[in-house]
Amino acid sequence: MQVFQQLFRLYIYGSIHVALSVVALTAMTLHMFGLPADWPLFGFAFGGTMFSYNFMKYEAFYKRKWPEGKFTQVIVILSTIALAFAGLCFLYLKAATQVTALAFLLFTALYTVPFFPNTKNLRNWSGIKIYIVALCWAGVTTLLPLINSGVELYSDVYLKFAQRFLLIIILILIFEIIDLKEDDPFLKTIPQQIGVRNTKILNLVLLLPFYFLEFLKSTIDDKQLLINILLVIIVAIFTVFAHPQRNKYYTLFWVESIPIFWLGMVMAGGYIF
Repeated sequence: MQVFQQLFRLYIYGSIHVALSVVALTAMTLHMFGLPADWPLFGFAFGGTMFSYNFMKYEAFYKRKWPEGKFTQVIVILSTIALAFAGLCFLYLKAATQVTALAFLLFTALYTVPFFPNTKNLRNWSGIKIYIVALCWAGVTTLLPLINSGVELYSDVYLKFAQRFLLIIILILIFEIIDLKEDDPFLKTIPQQIGVRNTKILNLVLLLPFYFLEFLKSTIDDKQLLINILLVIIVAIFTVFAHPQRNKYYTLFWVESIPIFWLGMVMAGGYIF
């Protein structure tokens, strides 16, 4: 039992779970546009996400010294392997995809590392964190797979980007509700500024444009509409029951599982409908 608990902690705090969520959203984009699986891109998204998140959490160990404690040492080793794996997969991406990926990589680096000495990084700019994260997630999971598949950017692509951006904002707001007691007041998160109740209302309202943007696509998929309404209900339930006293696994595992569950519903839908 203890071994399982340690492996589960490694799975969550080693950012393996969040990396799988990014891969799930990337696969969703390919599915929505009727494109085949792109394994090099999946590998790049997985390895890049895992390393990026762990670097943000454990950057001091990369900069200064070898960490103490086997748990953190294992995470640093796995993160380094993930970076090498992402680099290998990067070589198999198209040139346009590589350029776009490097742009998001630079943005991620600026999010973690200060622009200049004695300055704050983007992560610590008050009120801006949520939009940076949503932009990076939306870009990596929508633009990269479509560019690598040779799809021209047209209206449906922009709609999917907007939907994905909204979905990430909605999920982050649930995180911010749970993290309310721990977040630095300087960050000026949405719950800090308008309160938990109003944040929940905002989240529920944002689910409306997320869903109805689907009707603006050039081709409407009835199956996707049904699956998306199930997704909206699930996210709404997680929003309603979120509060700062919740266990961290409420978001770190369950909320992060929503993209994976969404992909699972789509895959199951092919057999059900």
